[in-house]
Amino acid sequence: MSSCAHMDPSEATDRSRERSRDEDSPSRGDKPSPAVAIDGPAGSGKSTLGRRLAEAVRLPYVNTGLMYRAVADRALKREIDPDDGPALAEIGGEMTFTLSPDAIPSLLIDGEPPGPALESAAVEGVVSRVARHPQVRTVLRAIQRRLGAGGCVMEGRDIGTVVFPDADVKIFLSATPSVRAGRRGRERGGAEEAVASVTERDALDARTNPFVPAPDAHVLDTTVLSSDAVFVRALDLVRTITEGNRR
Repeated sequence: MSSCAHMDPSEATDRSRERSRDEDSPSRGDKPSPAVAIDGPAGSGKSTLGRRLAEAVRLPYVNTGLMYRAVADRALKREIDPDDGPALAEIGGEMTFTLSPDAIPSLLIDGEPPGPALESAAVEGVVSRVARHPQVRTVLRAIQRRLGAGGCVMEGRDIGTVVFPDADVKIFLSATPSVRAGRRGRERGGAEEAVASVTERDALDARTNPFVPAPDAHVLDTTVLSSDAVFVRALDLVRTITEGNRR
């Protein structure tokens, strides 16, 4: 189960100016497998939940944040200004994003699993600036829809509102900034740096897409819920809703 997308760089800029009606209102046709959208701010637990949920329901797992990180990483290597939207869109358009041939497919970038460089402090420092450009989001959104067209567990910031507004299940994770910063600090080291990083990411991300869940999203507060509790509730939601849709 795999998809491949390679967009002409000039098309990236053109589509940033005028999006088609089909892009704004995507349809997955007969929906052969369910789409599960997981949204929320940085450090809310999206990746942890996404991976576990994908394994439990046997669907491809797509971490869209890694796609933006990949563009940011390549821009840094080429010394491209993270505020140059058209140039960044060209980078996104020339990259190949596919799904691995594993039992639970996951994202491949130019045929390879995402590397540790995507989690570097340098990438962390610019990824929100890269992701805020409409041109970049237009390019990657089209790829994300192709990757998830046959069913998926996809996580990011606007999956349930923009990428897959017709997703079968929409989950929005929330948590207080201090809790999210604590998680980032444990993951990457440096508590003070984590607090500053989360605060800056929140401010930059909010300019791109407000932290507002879709009207039909199920909001889970991970401030007080453990990762196991979040997983149990999310899995119950997916099973209940998808089984109901089959009747």
